[in-house]
Amino acid sequence: MAAVQWHSRVRRYVAEKQSCGLEVASVEFGDYHPLKSITVTDSKSRRGARKGSTSSSSSSSSSVAMDPLSCMMDGTDPLSMFAAASDLANGKRKEKEDEVAVDFEPWSSKRGEILARFTTTEKLSINLFMGSDKGKAPCPGSSAVSEKVRTRLEELDDLEEGSQRELLNLSQQDYVNRIEELNQSLKEAWASDQKVKALKIVIQCSKLLSDTDVIQFYPSKFVLITDILDTFGRLVYERIWSMCSDPHPLPGTGSDEVNDTAKETCLNWFFKIASIRELIPRLYVEIALLKCNCFLTKCGIQKTLPRLTAMIRGIGDPLVAVYARAYLCRSLLTEMMERCKNLGNNALLLNSVMWAFRAEFIATRATDFIGMIKDCDEAGFPKHLLFGSLGRSLACADPPEAERLPILNEAWKVITKVRSSQDYINCAEIWVEFTCRHFTKREVNTVLSDIIKHMTPDRAFEEAYPQLQSVIRKILTYFHDFSVLFSMERFLPFMDMFQKDSVRVEVCRSIMEVFIKHQHEPTRDPVILNALLHVCKTMHDSVNALTLDDDKRSLALLINGFIRMVSFGRDFEQQLSFCVEARATFCNLEPVLVQLIHACAAYSFITIPSLTSIFSRLNLYLLSGQVALANQCLSQADAFLKAAVSLLPEVPRSVSIEGKMRSSEGFLLDFINNFLSTLLVVPDHPEAGVLYLVRGLLNMVQDYTWEDNSDAKVQVYVSALPLLAAMSQETYLYCIPKVDSNETLYGGDPKFVAEINKLCETLIGQVLDHLKILGRDESVRRQSSLAFSLFGCLLAHGDLRNNKLNQLAVNLWNLSHKHGYCDTQTSVRTLEFIKHLAQQPNMLHISDMVQRLILQSRT
Repeated sequence: MAAVQWHSRVRRYVAEKQSCGLEVASVEFGDYHPLKSITVTDSKSRRGARKGSTSSSSSSSSSVAMDPLSCMMDGTDPLSMFAAASDLANGKRKEKEDEVAVDFEPWSSKRGEILARFTTTEKLSINLFMGSDKGKAPCPGSSAVSEKVRTRLEELDDLEEGSQRELLNLSQQDYVNRIEELNQSLKEAWASDQKVKALKIVIQCSKLLSDTDVIQFYPSKFVLITDILDTFGRLVYERIWSMCSDPHPLPGTGSDEVNDTAKETCLNWFFKIASIRELIPRLYVEIALLKCNCFLTKCGIQKTLPRLTAMIRGIGDPLVAVYARAYLCRSLLTEMMERCKNLGNNALLLNSVMWAFRAEFIATRATDFIGMIKDCDEAGFPKHLLFGSLGRSLACADPPEAERLPILNEAWKVITKVRSSQDYINCAEIWVEFTCRHFTKREVNTVLSDIIKHMTPDRAFEEAYPQLQSVIRKILTYFHDFSVLFSMERFLPFMDMFQKDSVRVEVCRSIMEVFIKHQHEPTRDPVILNALLHVCKTMHDSVNALTLDDDKRSLALLINGFIRMVSFGRDFEQQLSFCVEARATFCNLEPVLVQLIHACAAYSFITIPSLTSIFSRLNLYLLSGQVALANQCLSQADAFLKAAVSLLPEVPRSVSIEGKMRSSEGFLLDFINNFLSTLLVVPDHPEAGVLYLVRGLLNMVQDYTWEDNSDAKVQVYVSALPLLAAMSQETYLYCIPKVDSNETLYGGDPKFVAEINKLCETLIGQVLDHLKILGRDESVRRQSSLAFSLFGCLLAHGDLRNNKLNQLAVNLWNLSHKHGYCDTQTSVRTLEFIKHLAQQPNMLHISDMVQRLILQSRT
């Protein structure tokens, strides 16, 4: 028989199914159905609408509500506002600030926070100095010193009484730009030796701090104006310091090392400041020059502070007075602490100090603060609030190691005596971080026990979920060893106080996030496993029909992270038992089930080789591969199927069944046919080549040692033809959801189809060669059966419009009937089907073929 060119018949599976199926009768349900979607048409008309008109027409009685978020924004994007403010803060020139101590927070870091936080959209106003040339420096030798002093005093009067212009309706950015211009003008005036003009600018800017019309912007205004004051103070200080005799003395070393010229200049500046009439500019400018007192006397600053503090009492506006005190506190801080100690009933002031000062400053003096707190009057300001303020600082900075335990003991003596459960948890929650930061699980367990004792009566914990959640977060921040965490006797009882479902889930979520982040090694610790199974079950049981997909996905990721960290080593039975328990526990989250499939697949792949029955191994490999495919586990499926193909050469020719040795050929053929049907939906591996599993299977079949006088090998070849024909279709007969098979990967690519056709031609050639061998051996019955089987395959799957393929089909039919061994009933029914097929449209090639088919029975 001549070689043929194979072409698969184009199949229309849906049409074929419909032609063979029952007719469907339509049923009228009427216009209404409870599941029918409702369509609402809004036909509002706005033609001819005038500005300010509120009338509208609509086909429905309901009106469309305005977006409340859009209404509140009023056209202004708050994120852009904060970004602009942040850019402004970052763009400012950073200047070195004087610090009282290394543990005191620099002003440069604080000012940026204030500028970014306190912004406004309201219009601002500013008074710009419109000075004359009187501020210019006099020519050398023009007058005596007394005359120069008199002239400069007159210039100051000119500033306060002279011309000035008020700018109105400025935006925040315009206001900031004007202040920057003044700052630049100050530097230029100083550089050109116009010292009085520079002082005038500083006085004018200081006056702006008395304006509190736009109160929400006042903190940022304070920062901008004090920047100018700081610049002025630095310039004056550096000028006086440069006038001192060489080598220059260090600041604060006393007046003995300062020459008379420097002292006279320093006094001259303070005399100028004293002549300023208004209180606020006089106060601010003197504070700006406070550091210059060190050039006069060694304790000049300490003597000046009480006077400046008393001057602030003369400011009537409380907001302006508070910020004036804040500016004074920036200039020297240790003296403020000493004054706190000397004052009686100073709890409120002490609390303000602990809130305002940097945590490192508080921590290094924690013992001193505890002593001051103990001396405070309980009636004026509760001590637990003071300890709360202290605890906030100690949570951010470390006190000396030797003082930590006494500090905790003194604080907890006060906290545990608080009667109000809300006041108690507010303070205890703060000190939990200090405890976790510096102590072991024993101290933390004691704290948890005390919290449970206070919050359990009258279910007080229901009103303190935020604080209790904060306690959990702080513990998880410092305890990453979950064997230690769950060994705390009071941790799980503490968890039981979260009775509200949403809160309990959030707490469980936070626990799992920390576990996944910090657990780097697999665990089999039963304490950890039991506790985390309970935590994960709590998260899983919260899933319902209203749960969002994103929430389901995030919960599944956390649970999967836990499952991946569980390993029992070589104890496969225990590993499988855990997977089975997890499968029953987390059945509502599909990603978790997929993860369990991965785990079970790994378990199967490891344990299948231990089975003694080879057909049990083959079937389990195939079944495991099918399960893996159904769960989108492509790499696992690929491994199982390759393992099955690799195992085929080991199949013996006979197996023991019920104590009797029987041929394994029938079992092997059944397995291979099942395997072939699975390969239709298995996508090719991107690195293994086209149809690599099909080729691998056929190569194993070819190399397998079959029984003598057996047609099993060519029967496999015939069985492979329908698979290859189905693979060449644009749409496959069946597929697995969410798995892209070769129809998607290749998309009917001609090169892919050509590879299939070439392989089919090779298989048909092998079958035809075997038919010739059977004819020579006079095995006509086997030849008839095989020829009829191949004919049926060509009829069902081959494109018989091809003349050579059509003629091959006729020859196979005639060969199968040549010696009369073909079943007559089967032949008659097959011929009737072919005649029926020939009557369909575009089946002329079938009509021609029918006339050449001969029915011949054995005589």
